[in-house]
Amino acid sequence: MNAQDYCVVIGGVNVDIGGKAVAPLIPKDSNPGKINVSFGGVARNVAHNMRLLGLNVKLITALGEDDYAAKVKKDCERLKIDIEGYLSCPEESTSSYMFMTDKSGDMVMAISDMDIYRHITPQYLETRMDEINKAKVVVVDTNIPTESIAYLAKRCKVPIFADPVSSTKAARLIPALSDIYGVTPNSLETRILTGVKVYNEESMEEASKKFFDTGVKYVLISLGADGVYVSNKKESVYLKTIPGKVVNTTGAGDAMMAGFIYGFLNERPLKEMGLIGLATATFACETTNTINEEITIEKVLDRVGLL
Repeated sequence: MNAQDYCVVIGGVNVDIGGKAVAPLIPKDSNPGKINVSFGGVARNVAHNMRLLGLNVKLITALGEDDYAAKVKKDCERLKIDIEGYLSCPEESTSSYMFMTDKSGDMVMAISDMDIYRHITPQYLETRMDEINKAKVVVVDTNIPTESIAYLAKRCKVPIFADPVSSTKAARLIPALSDIYGVTPNSLETRILTGVKVYNEESMEEASKKFFDTGVKYVLISLGADGVYVSNKKESVYLKTIPGKVVNTTGAGDAMMAGFIYGFLNERPLKEMGLIGLATATFACETTNTINEEITIEKVLDRVGLL
């Protein structure tokens, strides 16, 4: 990418309130642990990780007019994420997300307050399409409405990659799949989007073919601790998890998307795209925060022998 080139990321920005248990969790009881407040949201996290990898990013999102919004904007300024032109919703609260992990760092439960994103309408996106279509690539999450995703995918003239976010929101992609360039679902989201239960390489191949039949060009199926399956119409590869110290898995998928996009933009072979995504996700798991600020592209490439 040239210095003036940029990527666009569209979707959720949250204030994350995370709790990690220090002992086995006891349901319906107060559990000892550590609580941390940070900035999150899938789109914001992807944008943050992309910046750590050296990519220029414009973030399109919605914010309230409250203290959290001011802090989000200040943090984006620190990270050099361009958030100018965000949709201001004075009658809404800035989105927030509360989650709990067990002592090993795996998420147990989360609650999201993200009503504000209903305002990211096709009418609003229309005002940003010129800017969007000058990007090198677009990433969208499913925190915005179904009709907005479909509108964006149809009008987008550059490759658009979609993060399904969760099993409850993944179906928002279905009307847009014919216009989506790449998807990064986990096994449950894959079943929702394709009807295929993923449990071995044969089923992953079947699911990928379902995606390709709709028009999708790139598929990365995240299998958590079991690695990833990456494919396009020409080839596919199953990659095992890269060893690392797992502290918190919450931001792994967002980091993986950022690494995958980096590989795509730099015209890396499919296997290397998957390895860069995996390595970025591994670094994300090695900190208590959703984002590992120590990530650099040099460290990522070195970890998988691509430097």
